[in-house]
Amino acid sequence: MKILYITDLHGSQWKYDQSLLLAKEHQVQIVINGGDMYPKGGDLFEQDKFITGYLKGYFERFNAAGIHYLSYPGNDDLKIFDDLFEAICKPLPFIQSMAQRKIEIEGYEFIGMNWVVDYPFRLKDRCRMDMQDYVFQQQFGTGLLSTRDGWKELDDWCAYAKTLPTIADELEKLPTPENFRKSIYILHMPPARLGLDKCANGTEVGSKAIYQFIEKSQPLLTLHGHIHESPRMTGLWHNKIGQTICIQPGQLNEISYVLIELPDLKYERFELEQL
Repeated sequence: MKILYITDLHGSQWKYDQSLLLAKEHQVQIVINGGDMYPKGGDLFEQDKFITGYLKGYFERFNAAGIHYLSYPGNDDLKIFDDLFEAICKPLPFIQSMAQRKIEIEGYEFIGMNWVVDYPFRLKDRCRMDMQDYVFQQQFGTGLLSTRDGWKELDDWCAYAKTLPTIADELEKLPTPENFRKSIYILHMPPARLGLDKCANGTEVGSKAIYQFIEKSQPLLTLHGHIHESPRMTGLWHNKIGQTICIQPGQLNEISYVLIELPDLKYERFELEQL
């Protein structure tokens, strides 16, 4: 079984179109999109136009081709549109919304989670403290949550965040696979300590909770994203925790993706520039 993994496309239609061509060219059975799917610039409250105007048709092309497409919205994708995202996925048997869910394909269990460790940026729809002892970064302003009526402003985001489950809590709530060694976790947030989480300013922001979860459970493979520039900063796009292989392809101006072959567990990263 061959998988194409890609993440952090942020509404780039040429990258979406190219990923369909690549999936067909390489005869993959599954495409996995690791989150941050919608346009990030402009008015975020118009992300629904991308969902209905582009993404719906894009998913229909994968469904018609008989290629599984597993994905979920990420931290820059407004949570108020999750129901709309679910609605365009539901009628298409090859399209799966993976946030906090498990699906089995050809004997492998795929489990998704799109919560991220809190950051300084104001949009907090999918942010969590990492663990109970988490120390907040200096914030760039008050926290914002999306609502149908616009932004809900949180004067004390840090206090509010302490009322929410942590990343460690969210990991424990995920569906449990029958066999961890045949499980693949799609976790938008990268783990700490592996060189997959380094920002342009040199800060390492990976999740200690995710590292500990992987270290304990030892799934076959984990797939990450979120920190676009990390592979350029560290030279690393994959690493290991025990027997688990962790992959983070990054995503900058070119299109970056990873081809994975199972059960041999061969994997290779590619970059293609727009012609």
